[in-house]
Amino acid sequence: MGGIVTKQALSKYELDRASPSPYILSKLAMALGTNASYFFAEPGIRAEFVAYRKKRRLLDKDKKALKALIEQALEDRVRILELVGQGDGARIPVRHFKVKEIGDAEKAAEELRDKWQLGLGPIQNAVSTLEDNLLSVLGIEANEDFDGISAIVYDKEDNVKTVALVTRCGIAGERQRLNLTHELGHLVLDIGEDVDEEKAAFRFGAAFLAPAPKIFQEVGRKRALVQLPELLLLKRQFGLSIQALVHRLHDLKIITDSYYQEWFMKINRYGWRKQEPEEWPFEQSPWLKRNILRLIAEGLMTQADAERILGEKVELERPTSVTERRAFLKLPVEKRREILSQQASNVARFYAEDREWPELEGGDLVE
Repeated sequence: MGGIVTKQALSKYELDRASPSPYILSKLAMALGTNASYFFAEPGIRAEFVAYRKKRRLLDKDKKALKALIEQALEDRVRILELVGQGDGARIPVRHFKVKEIGDAEKAAEELRDKWQLGLGPIQNAVSTLEDNLLSVLGIEANEDFDGISAIVYDKEDNVKTVALVTRCGIAGERQRLNLTHELGHLVLDIGEDVDEEKAAFRFGAAFLAPAPKIFQEVGRKRALVQLPELLLLKRQFGLSIQALVHRLHDLKIITDSYYQEWFMKINRYGWRKQEPEEWPFEQSPWLKRNILRLIAEGLMTQADAERILGEKVELERPTSVTERRAFLKLPVEKRREILSQQASNVARFYAEDREWPELEGGDLVE
């Protein structure tokens, strides 16, 4: 902001102990990439945070800051969902599956996969799968004390607009996938009082990514020995960590308690609780950027708004305007011919250098 406001003044604005002048407010809005009117608008949504997984040392002020950041992102997400005609959150099965015992979480995962027509095969991109079914997946920059959070988002009439699954950016893909499906468990399960909620949510998440029938098919029903190369192959197949796979085999009673403990002693010895071999990349989904580009093309979102939401520069091709066409027609005939000739040469060079288009057209005709 060019040094026109002090750190102490900003703190007072945040704590509602002082209000900025109109001039300061306009500069503040510019620095934050928004309009000054944003600060006067009432939130159009209400986020009910369902589950919050964090390490004990995460401070309350950091927790509040993360929630505020997530709420802002969810306001933008709901707006985009409504503009593209996907704002009906009633289709999301919030607290739909009753869990009276841990095994019910397993059945719920299979039922949800069936409802979403996913079959039993591995899910290649969990983020895309969740967003294709109207859930909002957010990755946020946070310190390692934060793991994940889930929330139900309502409008002013208390209609469900979307549900949010949030995880920290930059973590291993296999950890991200289980974090997200674990948070999904918190949202779709109706867990009884006698059931450990965290255990049920984790059981659901693992079962969603690696259904029991498929695990039995790949591994068998009883095993006395499972070696690391086999676990690494299963990791590549299902996108679950070695730790989660060993848990899964134990939950399904494929391996014994003693063999399970033996494997976890090995995991601790090699330091794999923090970092495993053959990490998956952090998953991304094209949903947000694709729909933002669509809204820009349809004139429903400004480029500035798009860049604020995406946090990156958006390069757009600008169609030739009527004014530019008229200016071209006013040029002398020789100048117009020169421009058109140059454009024709560029196109001819492109087709001469590009060898893919003849194959797409079927190649040469042969007698």
